[in-house]
Amino acid sequence: MDPSICVSYVGPQYLQKEALDAFVKMHQDAKQLGLNITVYSAYRSIETQDLIWNNAIKSGRTLQDVDSSIARAGHSEHHTGLSIDVISVENSVEETEEFKWYSENAHKYGFIIRYPKGKENITGYKYEPWHLRYVGPEIAKDVYEMGITYDEYYVQVLQPQKNLQNINKTP
Repeated sequence: MDPSICVSYVGPQYLQKEALDAFVKMHQDAKQLGLNITVYSAYRSIETQDLIWNNAIKSGRTLQDVDSSIARAGHSEHHTGLSIDVISVENSVEETEEFKWYSENAHKYGFIIRYPKGKENITGYKYEPWHLRYVGPEIAKDVYEMGITYDEYYVQVLQPQKNLQNINKTP
């Protein structure tokens, strides 16, 4: 990944090609508006995720608190190469112009805010305004316009389609 779209101090970052191409386009379009949407964290190995989770536990946080904000190794979307944590130069993501812009436009590039506010009981994770997941433009548009989580979209749209396909394959 081009270092110019990443926060300088985090080292090399990786995304699957389709997600990377979409993010680069989103980054460039935001840049045209004077915004700086950058990658803080993208692909993570199982070992890295395990280290992050264990460090959170060792810091004195409760198991429940850690599990509600950090996926265990083998269960993180960061393992897919389709998720990115984006930050701006300021500390509070929600108060930035970058957040305001990508929360209204990321779906046009195929990204969703994966863990939206008020949906913790559905996603199982705390609100993360910085965590974007690439799902493709069509699904992202649907999720955004329906105002639902990806989990809800899966249950309401994708799973019924899959069930229908399986029924049609039955002899």
